[in-house]
Order: sequence, then structure tokens, then C-alpha cells
Amino acid sequence: MENRVYGYARVSSKEQNADRQVQALIEYGVDEHNIIVDKKSGRDMKRDGYASLKNFMLRSGDTLVVKELDRLSRSKADIRKELEYFKEHHIRVKILDIPTTLAEFSAEQEWVMDMINTILIEVLGSMAEAERLKIRQRQREGIDSAKQRGVKFGRPNAEKPANWDSVMEKVNRGIIRPVDAMREMGLKKGTYYNLIKRHSEEEKL
Repeated sequence: MENRVYGYARVSSKEQNADRQVQALIEYGVDEHNIIVDKKSGRDMKRDGYASLKNFMLRSGDTLVVKELDRLSRSKADIRKELEYFKEHHIRVKILDIPTTLAEFSAEQEWVMDMINTILIEVLGSMAEAERLKIRQRQREGIDSAKQRGVKFGRPNAEKPANWDSVMEKVNRGIIRPVDAMREMGLKKGTYYNLIKRHSEEEKL
């Protein structure tokens, strides 16, 4: 069976565009039909495209090409694990941003390539992980700062309708049922009971 070359591209969300990565893979020589794209965070290894590529498409002797090392993952431990998997299954990994992974070595020189690439991958893997942690820290700091300014996160609390007091009085006196009260006030069941709970908590203050 002929050895094949596959490309893999990944962006973190559906709103992002993978065209830059795909174009780089095509320019390197990867057939467009052999390029798999995922739109999911690099901290999550459960990606449909990557799983299909790894488990069903790539075979011993094939080559996997990615634009950058952190397209595989943003975790250094996961990067190392994936590269070990490919090595054990005799799948060559080429990373366009690490030129030494693109070079062709003779069998006698292969240990040199492995040594150089191991060092580079360790350094760049650490950088990718550090960047991920930095992003998370910035997000956390942004949320904390917003909370200090009084910004509230999550769904805003529903407001009581204008006829709340009069309708709830009828409910409490047994004149109408809760389902009738919801209909009169135009409330959904969840909103109705959330308002009752909030009203009860406010009365305890």
C-alpha cells in the first residue's frame, strides 16, 4: 500500500478561520483532500477530526504534517504523548514551523534528528503550555476585575411582572392554581418558581 501524507489544522472555536494553516499545508504539498480541520480548543484531546485521522486514516509509513506544534495540543504532556504514539506506530510527523522535522536523514543519521527534534519539541511544548496558562490567568483576572466593578455574569434575574402581587395573592388564597398564575403573568414554569424562591429569600433578609 502506498504511503500517504495527511495534514491537520486546528483552530480553537467555530468563529476562527483555519485558512492560513490549510494554505501552508497545501503549499508544502499536502493534497487538500487529505487535510483534516478541527474547530475545538487545544486543551481538549477529544476532537472528531483528529480522532478519525489518528485511529482510522494514518497507517504505518504515513506522514502527518501540521503548521505548528500546538495544533496537536496546548499541553506539553499531551504533545509528548501524541508524538510518542506516532513514533511507536512508525508515522512521521512534520511540523512546518520546526524545519529540522522536515529534513530527510539517512538511517544512520536518524538518531541526530530525534535528538534535535526532542529538544525543540520540549522547548516549544513548554512555550505552548505556558501560553495556555497565561491566557487562562488573563481570563481569570478579567473576570475578577469585572466582578469588583459590579459586573454580573450569567443570565440576568427575571423581573417580576406588574401583576405579580395581585396574582400571587389569588394563588395563596387558593382561588387559582400555579398553572393559571403562570398563564396570567406570561411566565414559564422555571421562571415562575425562580421568582417565588427569590421572593422568599428577600422576605428573610
